Amino acid sequence: MVNFRYKQAESVVEADFEAFGELLAKADGFYRNKNGKGNDFLGWRDLTVLPESEEHDRIKKCAARIRENSDVLLVVGIGGSYLGARAVIEYLKTPYHNQLKNGNPEVYFVGNSFAGGELNTVLSLCEGKRVSVNVISKSGTTTESAVAFRILREYMESRYGKEEAASRIIATTDANRGALLSLAKTEGYECFVIPDDVGGRFSVLTAVGLLPAAVAGVDTDALLKGALDERASIFACDLSHPVYKYAAFRNIMLSRGKTNELLVSYDPDFRFMGEWFKQLFGESEGKEKKGLFPSSATYSSDLHSLGQFVQEGSPIMFETIVRPVNGDKNSPVIPFDNENGDGLNFLSGMTMDDINEKAMMGTLLAHRDGGTESVIIDFGGKDEYSLGELIYFFFAACALSGYVLEVNPFDQPGVEAYKKNMFALLGKPGYEAGKEELLAKINAI
Repeated sequence: MVNFRYKQAESVVEADFEAFGELLAKADGFYRNKNGKGNDFLGWRDLTVLPESEEHDRIKKCAARIRENSDVLLVVGIGGSYLGARAVIEYLKTPYHNQLKNGNPEVYFVGNSFAGGELNTVLSLCEGKRVSVNVISKSGTTTESAVAFRILREYMESRYGKEEAASRIIATTDANRGALLSLAKTEGYECFVIPDDVGGRFSVLTAVGLLPAAVAGVDTDALLKGALDERASIFACDLSHPVYKYAAFRNIMLSRGKTNELLVSYDPDFRFMGEWFKQLFGESEGKEKKGLFPSSATYSSDLHSLGQFVQEGSPIMFETIVRPVNGDKNSPVIPFDNENGDGLNFLSGMTMDDINEKAMMGTLLAHRDGGTESVIIDFGGKDEYSLGELIYFFFAACALSGYVLEVNPFDQPGVEAYKKNMFALLGKPGYEAGKEELLAKINAI
């Protein structure tokens, strides 16, 4: 079970949690009974893909086929259609997984920007290698991904011919409708489902995240088992479960004028988990002029850029430190040096993980003394089961925290505004009316 250690935050006492007790109990009811705002998108709560399910078996078989016939998998998607998968792969297999010769295909994520240079670079890395594509989109019309897939579809068909290209393209999309599903049926692509009741930012434990992760060699059975066990621990407990404490703590901090949560890890491999966290909480809570701004940092490296601000800057934030309890058994040991020119013999015999742990506690104390509250989320370690537990913990915490904040944690009405402007400027049919007004505003800037 994931644990939340909040007593490092000296200013928070049990009475502060009790003040949020009524809202937390109400949020718990929405979570358990599926009767709150956005309840149509609570499919992740019970996991739509289970370890023993036919869908999971099909995902694993498809991943095995890709691993056998491909050297590269290109994953096309944006937001929740790629962040979770990339986070899982980079944390468990390191950001260098594509350079490691471990028998797994290289996995590259594209279609998450309009930067043509990035796509050209990835295609150059595919030269002389066998390629498969997994395009992920609920509708098939998300512009960044649709543009990239149009280019990749032409690339695959010109390289392999239509028939073989179709066997190498896998679509993860809506079960019943949408442009991508229609294309997939016409061309004969194998399809996996994005469930109707699971939003993109909660989709990493569906085919959206499981297929790319399985191709990269992640044990998805253990990942799902960890999530299921964390779910069971929450349902077997009352409001004293760590997930409720964390959800309440975030709102306590917000009520005190803290506007920013800084998610901190001392492992560089966790960086994309921080990116995933930012979408999960930012898109879920940032509405009605409410919510904490989610940010992330990797210590100790970011202490050399952000440490001064966290220590003595504007008191707008608190830190949530994510800490694996079981360290790396193969962590390098600091050797003894007879010359001791660098003065580091006092560290000889220690592992780098030992130093990392002391750096964490020293930093926590310094930041606390400087007025920045720090709390700790403990989880098992760098393995699939523990990561599954942590992912589900954040899922539940996000839903509960959003309900305490009294917003709908599962919609995202604000993300459409930039798209309307972009489509008008690009001349998309149906958006012509706003183009001249936008151009006039741009010229006035």
